[in-house]
Amino acid sequence: MTYPETLAWLYAQLPMYQRVGVAGFKPGLGNTLALAEALGHPEARFRSVHVAGTNGKGSSAHLLAAVLQSAGYRVGLYTSPHLREFTERIRLDGQELAPDFLVSWVARHRGLFARVEPSFFEMCVALAFDYFAHEQVDVAVVEVGLGGRLDSTNIIPAPLVSLITNISYDHQALLGDTLPAIAAEKAGIIKPGRPVIVSQTQPEVRAVFEQKARQQGSPLLFADARYDVQPAAAHAAPAATSQRVAVRRDGRPWLDGVELGLPGDYQRLNLPGVLATLDELQTQGFVIPESALRRGLREVTTLTGLRGRWSVLAEHPLVVADTGHNEAGLRAVLAQVLALPHERLHLVLGFVRDKDISTLLALLPREAIYYFCQADIPRALPAAELAALAAAAGLRGQAYGPVPVAVAAARTAAAPADVVFIGGSTFVVAEIV
Repeated sequence: MTYPETLAWLYAQLPMYQRVGVAGFKPGLGNTLALAEALGHPEARFRSVHVAGTNGKGSSAHLLAAVLQSAGYRVGLYTSPHLREFTERIRLDGQELAPDFLVSWVARHRGLFARVEPSFFEMCVALAFDYFAHEQVDVAVVEVGLGGRLDSTNIIPAPLVSLITNISYDHQALLGDTLPAIAAEKAGIIKPGRPVIVSQTQPEVRAVFEQKARQQGSPLLFADARYDVQPAAAHAAPAATSQRVAVRRDGRPWLDGVELGLPGDYQRLNLPGVLATLDELQTQGFVIPESALRRGLREVTTLTGLRGRWSVLAEHPLVVADTGHNEAGLRAVLAQVLALPHERLHLVLGFVRDKDISTLLALLPREAIYYFCQADIPRALPAAELAALAAAAGLRGQAYGPVPVAVAAARTAAAPADVVFIGGSTFVVAEIV
């Protein structure tokens, strides 16, 4: 099979949660363990950093990989979902998985898939781990897909360190409808005796992590107790592709003028966890000079290919896209959008149909002009339905259907001093970045 034929076969055979929703989700580790056993347990043949959380886990994983690459290590990176191309999920030193490797790997293991009947995500994890073992990476940074305890990536037996970024509401039907319940699922990646870093101290869930760490005999650190990250100077221009921050460590100035290649304000909440995780790796023998730290933080997008986090697509008018899609993520992004100097605000939005968007609609500014769209996936909420729900919430706008049509309408209507924001769903952003 060719690469496109291989992908088409996978999508047809293995339900993909990102496209179809709950039908593509298989909780539990049984299938992944069966795949791993057939592959000779690749998860035990490379060192890893395991990253979970509701918001910030993808950015944190990319930042860690970028710094480790800058320090000269051979680094695997597994993240999900992909934005445009399947091969984005699996990277080696920033380079995407070669399509030929996927084609040959799937052809070799189709019989295994027939026996195990894995989900799409379970197959992806097995592929990534087999690839990292094959390539003999120095370390792999592995992002959890959904939750933690029952996520396929959680077959990792003993990560060098686990990082948990943030806990907020998302996927409640699968993870629980309270923050402590969601935190308990994320805490499932904490392994016996292995250190765990929590990026943010959140009073509602702190005890969950403390209890789990005690049970597992795992050293626990809340990173924001060690690191404080603030803007280094006046806020950068809205179209900037980076931001400068000042970092205090243990209450004292540590690094000033650090350039962070991700301009979203919310990245300052992720950075303490990244820095504390790098500290832990250094105690385990990794050598990470300050020059490597600065380069990795500054050049993260070019080193790892990260896209969709406060991506500036155009200026005059300023056009920004961001994948923040749950209540906490969208709230943080909207705060930064509203702080931008602008005459009128144009919001291009689409959501998935299996999400309760009532709380999200309540966050949206009433004065904005809305362009409702639907991503090209089965899970997408039809633009007309979204427009009706939004109108009932007091928002004014029109349904445009496909994402490119809605984006084009917003950019045509916007004056040079206006701002256009594109988001609501990862899959909306994926079509335009």
